[in-house]
Amino acid sequence: MPPLVQSRLYRELTSIIKNGFAVMYIIAQRLVWKSLEDGYLVGSRGSIGSSFVATMANITEVNPLPPHYLCPQCQYSDFDSPEVQAYTGSSGCDMPDKLCPKCGAPLDKDGHDIPFETFLGFDGDKEPDIDLNFSGEYQARAHAYTEELFGTGHVFKAGTIGTLADKTAYGYVKKYAEERNLPLRGAEVNRLKDGCTGIRRTTGQHPGGLMVVPNGHDIHEFCPIQRPANDMNSSVTTTHFDYHSISGRLLKLDLLGHDVPTIIRMLQDITGLDPTKIPLAAPLVMTLFTSPAAMGLTPEDICGVKTGSLGLPEFGTNFVRQMLLESKPNTFADLVRISGLSHGTDVWNNNAQSLIQSGTATLKEVIACRDDIMIYLINKGMDTKTSFKIMENVRKGKGLSPGDIEKMLDAEVPEWYIESCQRIKYLFPKGHAVAYVMMTARIGYFKLHHPYAFYASVFSVKAEDFDYGTMCQGRDAALSEYKRLQAMGKEASAKDKNSLTVLELVIELYARGLKFVPMDLYKAEASKFIAMPGGLGLMAPLCSIQGLGLNVAQNIVEARKDGEFITIEDFRGRTKSNKNVIQLLKEHKILDKIPETNQLTLFM
Repeated sequence: MPPLVQSRLYRELTSIIKNGFAVMYIIAQRLVWKSLEDGYLVGSRGSIGSSFVATMANITEVNPLPPHYLCPQCQYSDFDSPEVQAYTGSSGCDMPDKLCPKCGAPLDKDGHDIPFETFLGFDGDKEPDIDLNFSGEYQARAHAYTEELFGTGHVFKAGTIGTLADKTAYGYVKKYAEERNLPLRGAEVNRLKDGCTGIRRTTGQHPGGLMVVPNGHDIHEFCPIQRPANDMNSSVTTTHFDYHSISGRLLKLDLLGHDVPTIIRMLQDITGLDPTKIPLAAPLVMTLFTSPAAMGLTPEDICGVKTGSLGLPEFGTNFVRQMLLESKPNTFADLVRISGLSHGTDVWNNNAQSLIQSGTATLKEVIACRDDIMIYLINKGMDTKTSFKIMENVRKGKGLSPGDIEKMLDAEVPEWYIESCQRIKYLFPKGHAVAYVMMTARIGYFKLHHPYAFYASVFSVKAEDFDYGTMCQGRDAALSEYKRLQAMGKEASAKDKNSLTVLELVIELYARGLKFVPMDLYKAEASKFIAMPGGLGLMAPLCSIQGLGLNVAQNIVEARKDGEFITIEDFRGRTKSNKNVIQLLKEHKILDKIPETNQLTLFM
């Protein structure tokens, strides 16, 4: 092994094993390997991407080593050449392509330069938190496998406690006063509201948190257990105490469900391409983040949208699209910084945005991720522990102490940098940002080169917000609905806003010369879009007919396995559909080929 790799592994393993964290790595490794074996990529969250041991154990795809070339054939590596050194602090995938000087094979480009200390601290004793993003389709299987690993009675869903929100408490007070004709003054209403806010209202379950009880122990040694919201018909058992209050006593695993691994799996199934082999910084794909031109489009074609990032996870929202236009990224490393800026609190608004606009600092200089602070301060000559402490305080929103500011000024840290630290409320870890951007870059590649597969995958995870009646009837119909919803402004409901997001993508699809094909009763899936063979178009699923519902769609798919429907009555009986469902399907011409009655019976 190259000395740099060997020393990094030795340093990390020493910390991990000495402090008793090895078991957490092994658990995460087992879960990830199982998911990969079953065909689903796993996304990592948090600072786990800072650990090279986690990379080598295949827990995370993020490689935190400095940028480097590596030959997959003869294991030649280059960490030291001037062209590699030029990318220090950046991402190796942005380096130019190169052939191996020993065997002539194309070299792999990797490394995102993330310090391990972000994860476990300089003493290696900061408690690790390994969070994993599983496909939403696979999450239940991951949870079941966890119980298989540890045994029944040793794994419980993490409980949560829901409290009374400020606005809800206000409504309760007003209703109480109205029902009893109490003429309460504003100050008294606020006093009662403040007294009610924060009161425990109900219990629930964490979306992906599991609490693990060690062998030889019983859950009741740590806390009571219950059904969520005291619903005794629920099959889920949770910890009665909020998971935060016992997280230091029991191991908590975060096995979350996420749309992105589901999209990646669909893209792989449709195209047959291995997503892990897709280049992460393909130049043409990188242009999508600042312009739709690579797709042959102008902003006028897609309702004024000036980027090509619609539908790309984390980069398709109005907020991030505006960031992209202002910061003009052109490399993978730039996108990582934007991911950090967009996920932090008070990191972009009234902070980095103003610094970039005024010319005080560039995108590469502003604070984007928590790791930036520690590395920057160490490079300024400050000692490692102080640099780490300042990073931890700033990323938690605690700001700087007078002593910290004095030390930073002594190290000639600019005043704008110190002020930026003071404004930050939360900072994203670079490892998490890299993991997000890796997935996004792959999906961007499919968007550009395999558009039908891209739209089929993205629409499938947004199927409940897709309306067959307005979105599959041509560009004019979609544009008309888009303008109607946009005109609603602040009066638009959450569902309307979700529909707007989908409509932008639908309009983009039409602008690229792509199309939807009419829904076929015998071919349409219940909830997934189909990219028709030969580029014939996209077929929407049955559940995209608003008012039909997923259960009815699944009933239809199940019933048609027994052969074609002879009559409408036959269809109704086999699918258990009511009159409203029949009417809906008729309106959309889905039942046109099925006669109302058996013609032979009528003749006889």
